[in-house]
Amino acid sequence: MNILVTGGAGYKGIILTEKLLQAGYKVTVLDNFMYGYESIMHLALHPQLTIEKKDIRTGVDNIKDYDVIFHLAGISGFPACAANPHSAHLINVEATRQLADSLGKDQLLINASTTSLYGKSGKPCNEHTAVDPVSTYAMTKLAAEQIIHEKENVISLRFATIFGFSPKMRMDLMINDFTYKAIKEGVLVLFDSFAKRTFMHIQDAADCYLFTMEHADKMKGGIYNAGGNNLNFSKLDIAHLIREKVEYNIIDSEMKDKDLRHFIVDFNKIEKLGFVPKRSVEEGINELIKIFNFYEYYSHFKTI
Repeated sequence: MNILVTGGAGYKGIILTEKLLQAGYKVTVLDNFMYGYESIMHLALHPQLTIEKKDIRTGVDNIKDYDVIFHLAGISGFPACAANPHSAHLINVEATRQLADSLGKDQLLINASTTSLYGKSGKPCNEHTAVDPVSTYAMTKLAAEQIIHEKENVISLRFATIFGFSPKMRMDLMINDFTYKAIKEGVLVLFDSFAKRTFMHIQDAADCYLFTMEHADKMKGGIYNAGGNNLNFSKLDIAHLIREKVEYNIIDSEMKDKDLRHFIVDFNKIEKLGFVPKRSVEEGINELIKIFNFYEYYSHFKTI
């Protein structure tokens, strides 16, 4: 089987790529490497891996050669999309439209969507709940999801907020960010600490992609919340879990969050098919503590 991973050198993409190679698949990674090449260097010489340095906005060469396409390329998260709204639309929406239009009827596309679509209702949400995107990121991901589902051989996974270690770290994700600040700054300021959302370890996210490909006959055409029913936590819950392992101060501010997301997600649909995350938030915090005890985000060469 010949597989394409768009955004395959990114935070989730590199973990997925490694798991696909370990499973024996032939994999092509398409990435513009705007954040550098380091994340993929440990895989670069793998005989089953092809690496294409290319911007998703310019299309995919030889798209018909791929049996399965995992579409992860995009500007991800509230801060990046808020800073680059025009690019977010071109990359997250228009490039996705171009990819969907080039899809053959026998090709499978698995789309990376997000639970951010559920907004700030504070209510339990399943796949039939009306969406309420409140950020540029969520709006562009909803538009992409709608475009994708004009086709038949597609599956969208609305992922929980991911956490955990990757060769390409992301620090704008809540648990990663909170743990880093606890260790490096000794203090964490919370905005709307009551706000609940759902979380998922990055290894489980990659496993969910593989599970979806392996169960595509049952899942084609569907939208699935991707995560676990025991992984819904408030910001304050997460802060306290970190404080069980790191000594630091929590400041519960009265100021409002510019990116308020508040919901509880129901994952029964995908759970009934057999997918349940294996890793806990505590496990993710433990590994992040180990990494952040030496790792510095945006580190640079210092005088020695």
